[in-house]
Amino acid sequence: MSYLEYTVKHVPTGLRKIFYINWALVILLIAVSSVGFLMLYSVAGGSFNPWAEAQMKRFAMGLFLMFGMAMVPIWFWRNVSAVFYAGALLLLVGVEFFGTVQMGAQRWIDLGFMRLQPSELMKIAMVMFLAAYYDWLPLNRTSHPLWLLIPIVIIMVPVMLVLRQPDLGTSLLLLMGGATVIFMAGVHWGYFAVVITAGIGLITAVFQSRGTGWQLLQDYQYRRIDTFLDPASDPLGAGYHITQSKIALGSGGWTGRGFMQGTQSRLNFLPEKHTDFIFTTLAEEFGFLGAVSLLSLYALIIIFCVLSALSNRDRFSSLMTMGMAGTFFLFFAVNMSMVMGMAPVVGVPLPLVSWGGSSMLVLMMAFGIVQSAHVHRPR
Repeated sequence: MSYLEYTVKHVPTGLRKIFYINWALVILLIAVSSVGFLMLYSVAGGSFNPWAEAQMKRFAMGLFLMFGMAMVPIWFWRNVSAVFYAGALLLLVGVEFFGTVQMGAQRWIDLGFMRLQPSELMKIAMVMFLAAYYDWLPLNRTSHPLWLLIPIVIIMVPVMLVLRQPDLGTSLLLLMGGATVIFMAGVHWGYFAVVITAGIGLITAVFQSRGTGWQLLQDYQYRRIDTFLDPASDPLGAGYHITQSKIALGSGGWTGRGFMQGTQSRLNFLPEKHTDFIFTTLAEEFGFLGAVSLLSLYALIIIFCVLSALSNRDRFSSLMTMGMAGTFFLFFAVNMSMVMGMAPVVGVPLPLVSWGGSSMLVLMMAFGIVQSAHVHRPR
């Protein structure tokens, strides 16, 4: 028996769980968040206020929350997943009546000490509920049309509520995150082929409906699509964000201009530099190598989550972990694609890096449940 095995064996059961935490994942989360602190310090002109200090406090709170949730048995999270989903759904409905309006969107509930964005909670609540559903459903019913209607409703109800806010980016993340869990559960690929075909039809309908009485998107959302297709058509208006973003990305070169030396962010040419476009600030100051380094950290987080899911023989834990990993991947993939001009600007923050309370805390909660599955997996 090795010294580590002897030590673990003689530690009280409650404290023994600490040894089973996926510490590599914890280190990666700290590393990515530290990149965020560094960039928030930079965009504030070399000051911890108003963004970096608040973000550090939120991360510390989220880290404490993650460890606390990791100590809770995974069966508890499976059993409360329906309650968690129902609570998040009620909060989304509450946004319709009590939500705070900012920049033309009604997405937040003011709690006094913080503004809560219920759609962020729904991202993990929906993944948990879907994983619990497929854990309960016998394998021979996974692809049955009748039993497929239930997860479709679970996904589409919050998607429609988020679209009303309006928040196209989050609604797409909810849709794709739910589809990830359904796919991992083993639903027949033919259903996805039908959905993809219907999606192509929907995109066609979106363009055909423009300017009619049954217009499917808001005018500003159509302008975002126009900007995506041809940013130079309105460089000082709707195309301003992506034009400045591309200038910043290109000026970074291989190694960047240097820490706090980015002209686009320091001279305020780059809008939303502390939230949606913070990746552009990173690429301008640290160049291609800095951008790839952050992307590598994200990739390692996904890899460790997938390895944890594959090592777990519990169906709920595996599906939930894969669903959380898929949602996390969609977060940074959509944001990076957006700021590089490869996707329309839909307002998706860069996970653990962009400034934002709800996003940070919810992501740390998600990793807390992933850690719970890892700690309590059968050995």
